[in-house]
Amino acid sequence: MQTLLLAALLGLPQEPPMQIPPPPQEAPAPKEEKAAPSAPQTAGPAPAKPAAPVAQAPASNAPLSYFSESYSYAWDRIIPLSINLDGLKVSKIFFNKRVVEPGFFNILKGAEFGTRAQVEVTNTGRYPKIPGFAVAVVDKEGRLLGVASGGTKVGTVKPGETETFDLNFSQVKERLASGDKFYLAIELRN
Repeated sequence: MQTLLLAALLGLPQEPPMQIPPPPQEAPAPKEEKAAPSAPQTAGPAPAKPAAPVAQAPASNAPLSYFSESYSYAWDRIIPLSINLDGLKVSKIFFNKRVVEPGFFNILKGAEFGTRAQVEVTNTGRYPKIPGFAVAVVDKEGRLLGVASGGTKVGTVKPGETETFDLNFSQVKERLASGDKFYLAIELRN
């Protein structure tokens, strides 16, 4: 409050607080009106109805394609999914800890490097896609056990391309193995 008062006294410009718009809602389908019975018409084409004006939002304000659903959860097992969001097919998700496998650097064998949800997607559409993902895991009582998010940072998922995204859990993650359900949300841009 003191900062706002000081800024007003000094005449400093203030930025309005950030506004988060509500999620887009689908407009209800228009109802067909029943026409009143009319006298028989003569032969000839019916008069054309004028086209209703269509409001086009600027591209920057266009709503994103969106998906959200809950699923049964399993730790350290592949969970098959069957999601198709505007040509982006999500086929599976996998929750586990990243562990270095035996191989070239045996000194790191078994070392853990974070906890993740790994999502596999294929772009079956005709245009590149830019997906973003969020996942939340809850237990049988509905208590939140962890949240992860991620997606395309640079580039796109090109048509025909399959890509795997690692969504990172940080800080709150130790009880993930005891989860019961998970919520998956996807936002998609072209």
